[in-house]
Amino acid sequence: MDWKRYLFIALIIIALFSVVIFVGKTQTPPLVIAMSMLATTLMVATPLTLGALSGVFCETSAVINIGIEGMMLAAAFFGWLAAIYMNTIFGYEPMPSLITGVVVAVLTGGIFGLLLAVLSITFKVDQIIGGTVVNMLAIGITGFLNRQLFFEKNSVFGGQVPHAPGTLPIIHLPVPKVVGGVCSLFTADGCPTFANALGKVFDQRPIAILAIVLVFVSHYVIFHTRWGLRTRAVGEHPRAADTVGINVTRVRYINVVIGGLLAGLGGAYFTLESVPSFEPLMTNGRGFIALAAMIFGNWTPIGSWAAALVFGAAQAMQINLQFFRDLIPPAWSFLQQSYIVGLTPYLLTMLILTGIVGKTVPPAADGQPYEK
Repeated sequence: MDWKRYLFIALIIIALFSVVIFVGKTQTPPLVIAMSMLATTLMVATPLTLGALSGVFCETSAVINIGIEGMMLAAAFFGWLAAIYMNTIFGYEPMPSLITGVVVAVLTGGIFGLLLAVLSITFKVDQIIGGTVVNMLAIGITGFLNRQLFFEKNSVFGGQVPHAPGTLPIIHLPVPKVVGGVCSLFTADGCPTFANALGKVFDQRPIAILAIVLVFVSHYVIFHTRWGLRTRAVGEHPRAADTVGINVTRVRYINVVIGGLLAGLGGAYFTLESVPSFEPLMTNGRGFIALAAMIFGNWTPIGSWAAALVFGAAQAMQINLQFFRDLIPPAWSFLQQSYIVGLTPYLLTMLILTGIVGKTVPPAADGQPYEK
């Protein structure tokens, strides 16, 4: 991804951070606000990051995946359902139940990825239609089972909606100690304020941390391994890849299933790490925003993550402005309307997809079925 795109991303994030800092600076130090915004950005960008990585793996091998939304929604529901059953029915402790829920969510995403692969690769269904089928199936099956299992009088839980056994715990990385130790080499007080503020940025839950790790793992796999080279060859020129002995069908199948697994992990974030409950359509378009992040990131893992942070910063602005609602100046009174501020990620999506920052170049064979 070219430097202009990264610069544009940085400017948007700085602008979004600046709005919150300007509003809340009279009550909270700017450094604390900035660190809070950064921590929230990393947190809420988690499903977008994983959804974008899902799209990268699929489309690098030339399979368009607009079913990310459905994969995440189905994974969110079945992961939550598994955690509830393990905790309520079988009496497991909360942590094993949550871990089981995450595993089920990831596998659910993989199954839906396999469905997309069968439709798009084996039966050569139009890939946009195949992704739409995945989305519609996920919406229908999660809505139906949610009603039948929890809202019917004769259901397993007697018409009551249970909660999952909490959420995955925050992992406290030793960042304050490390930063404080480094600062002590240069200053007498060890800059504890900065160290503590920075430490809170990295106090994230497991899936959020794993998403960041997976960005760099994905980059290495796609650009520095034999598998990645084969994947890119299949996405750019499948006939040439087939000629040198690469099994195009197998490469595409594996990458689409990997994409489904990543989307499933993103779905687990919604019900097992963010809030311990399920609501129909709770993904709320995040899968499509993840696709926009992937396109803006020029089909690369790190670029997609950077773009996901833009959308995460927009959502973080909405969340953090709630703390300073009463401090918003009259001239900025529209910021008091949460639904107006909540439009920001979607407006950014439309803005980015208009190609305002330059042309993106997808894999040459993207969306094209291959006939051996």
